[in-house]
Formats: sequence, structure tokens, C-alpha cells
Amino acid sequence: MQGGWGSPHVSRWTRLTVARAAMYEQTTEGILVRVQPVFVPAQSEPDAGRFVWAYHVTIVNKGAETVRLIRRHWRIIDALGRIQEIDGDGVVGEQPVLEPGSLFGYTSGAPLPTPSGVMSGSYLMTTEEGRAFHVAIPPFSLDSPHQEKNLN
Repeated sequence: MQGGWGSPHVSRWTRLTVARAAMYEQTTEGILVRVQPVFVPAQSEPDAGRFVWAYHVTIVNKGAETVRLIRRHWRIIDALGRIQEIDGDGVVGEQPVLEPGSLFGYTSGAPLPTPSGVMSGSYLMTTEEGRAFHVAIPPFSLDSPHQEKNLN
């Protein structure tokens, strides 16, 4: 396997597929979070139990206050119901400041040992006055062409 999330191959593939990807969004206290996940076959090895998704997040400040993204919390559930919790400072090495009307976007990725899963989470934000609040990251589905199809 070559490259990482920032490699030209993944970025090119993501740009080509993101237009067809499902979009999930949720607004909390005037902060809109939009997520578009895409399966990345070039980084996946289904026979070895490795399935990889890239996801692009756009955060839009629709509120009246300037905010800073301080921390992130992710909850990842694979197809067998196993839960992984991830906490960390900022996103992609940054703690972006969003003024009213501005946006911040980034792309990251998630590997799973199963062909499908679900992610959700939250961002800890602070205002210039120091008020802290959590912004929901909407639950989004990680789907691959390798998952078993069921008719309901």
C-alpha cells in the first residue's frame, strides 16, 4: 500500500468520488457539521480484513460568535458492534478559529476490520469569552461494496 491520507492518489480519488458520496449534516448552537464518507478501495485489503474510508468534514459557523475547535471525540462502531472511542486535540493538527460566516474543512480517514460501520462524535468548541460547548458530529454510515446485502 502506498501513500497516506494526504497522498495525491487518495486526494484525486476522493475528489472524483465525493460528489457521489452520501452527505450527513447536523447543526448545534449555530455550528453546522457536514460529513461525506467515501470507501477507498486503493487503501483497502478485503481479504486481509482491512476496509478503509476517507471522510471530508466541513464545519460552518452560522452563529453570531467566533469559536475555536479545541478537541474532538469519535465513536466508531464496526459491523460486529465493537466500539472504538477516540479523543484528541483539534483536527488534523489544528485548532481552527471560525468567525461568523466562515468555514473550515478537512479530510481524514478510518480503517475498520469489517466491511461496514458507523461513526459519530462531537467537537468541543469555545467562544472568545471562554464558554465551552459541544457540537454534534452527525452519525454517518461507512459502507463498502464488500458488505453483505440484505433485503428487508
